Amino acid sequence: MVRTLMALLAATVLLGTGVAWGSVRNFESGIFHFTTALLGGRESGDDGATDILLVGMDSRTDAHGNPLTEQELAQLHAGDETATNTDTIILVRIPHNGRSATAISIPRDSYVAAPGLGKTKINGVYGQVKLERMKELVETQGEDPAVAEPQAVESGRNSLIKTVTDLTGVTVDHYAEIGLLGFSLITDALGGVQVCLEAPVNEPLSGADFPAGWQELDGPQALSFVRQRQNLPRGDLDRVVRQQVVMASLAHQVISGKTLSSPATMHRLQDAIQRSVVISSGWDVMDFLKQLQRLAAGNVAFATIPVLAENGWSDDGAQSVVTVEPAAVQEWVKGLLDDQDAGQTAKVTYSRDQTVVDVINDTDINGLAGAVSERLTAVGFVGGAIGNNDKTKVTESRVLAATADDLGAEAVATELGGLPVTPDPAIPAGTVRVVLAEDYQGPGSGLDGTLPTAGTVQDAAAEAAPSGVPPSPVITAGPDDPRCVN
Repeated sequence: MVRTLMALLAATVLLGTGVAWGSVRNFESGIFHFTTALLGGRESGDDGATDILLVGMDSRTDAHGNPLTEQELAQLHAGDETATNTDTIILVRIPHNGRSATAISIPRDSYVAAPGLGKTKINGVYGQVKLERMKELVETQGEDPAVAEPQAVESGRNSLIKTVTDLTGVTVDHYAEIGLLGFSLITDALGGVQVCLEAPVNEPLSGADFPAGWQELDGPQALSFVRQRQNLPRGDLDRVVRQQVVMASLAHQVISGKTLSSPATMHRLQDAIQRSVVISSGWDVMDFLKQLQRLAAGNVAFATIPVLAENGWSDDGAQSVVTVEPAAVQEWVKGLLDDQDAGQTAKVTYSRDQTVVDVINDTDINGLAGAVSERLTAVGFVGGAIGNNDKTKVTESRVLAATADDLGAEAVATELGGLPVTPDPAIPAGTVRVVLAEDYQGPGSGLDGTLPTAGTVQDAAAEAAPSGVPPSPVITAGPDDPRCVN
């Protein structure tokens, strides 16, 4: 969950607050480590980046297996169930060139193929494999449960790592895991988090009870905010966006170092991380910290894999799932990471809701501008003015923008079948104008058939979602994020 990334990013500020490297080593040694043979690492083939799998567990224990107290369970609205679901799964890529970092969210209900399990929700892979391994060790082989437990946990982690690799095409180098309590403790150690809601919510299951607008949340409140999934317009997908805006807000605090100047804060943060975080062994944390030091806050982007349907069904019709297409996910991830490796931070962090699109009809086809505008807003652009051309008639459809390399104009042009982009200094920044001539045969014309081939981060998400599911916004860890969310 967001809590895992915060645990890792928080350590970076130790370098900027006068803490010696020896203290960093002590900080690291107090974190629980585990061993797995499935992680890639540099020795398995350097792909130009460090790839980290961050997992938030819906667990009722700390990192050392100690049960949470009744008071802690009540405060976190965690109940008394013994869950082992992976509440949140995030793949973080940090290129060795230090130009940017990207955190890729995988919705917990994504319906994927898992080793030995067939098709299943990705959040259940860890727990299912752990349970099966425990039964095998204890009931079949007669192993002591206390001895079998860590072996079963390792099997669960390994299966999840393999499943994420198969889905995304990215070899995982490092793994980090945290439970419910850790997120609350880390958020409180950082002084809380600011969030903004489009509308008030009251959902007793998660404990989410918040008014609309901007507000500051403490640790338990923030946990309720990111765990709510009932009564949200897009269910699991809106929940992921909530996690990302909280993550962006906390990451900005951590990387900027604004909240970590006091020894008391650092002490609380160290206690929270050492109690709640599990990381894979063989991870050179000092090297990792040096990588993160080179990142500016605005160079961390948070994105969500493309989905086919947010309300699909499992093959047996028994479960509601988020439907994904592995080939489309891998293509999207590759395009995203290629842009990131090339240092194209603006392209990585661009999202369609940053662009207002005016559509002008210069044909005799009634309603064409409205139909095209509707298609563009359905895939995430902001609808602008709609009307007929009252200027010189054009013979070729085009997209007008303040500059020829405007990212919004490029994304709109691609969405409409590859229209040319024409610079027009009279167009305000953040707005593009589509002019439709008699040659137009793209989306909304009734002649297009399917969505065009896409090239940018958001275009790839749209291509992978022919059912019309708009891609989630790309969120950055900068001063202008987080934004108001559902």
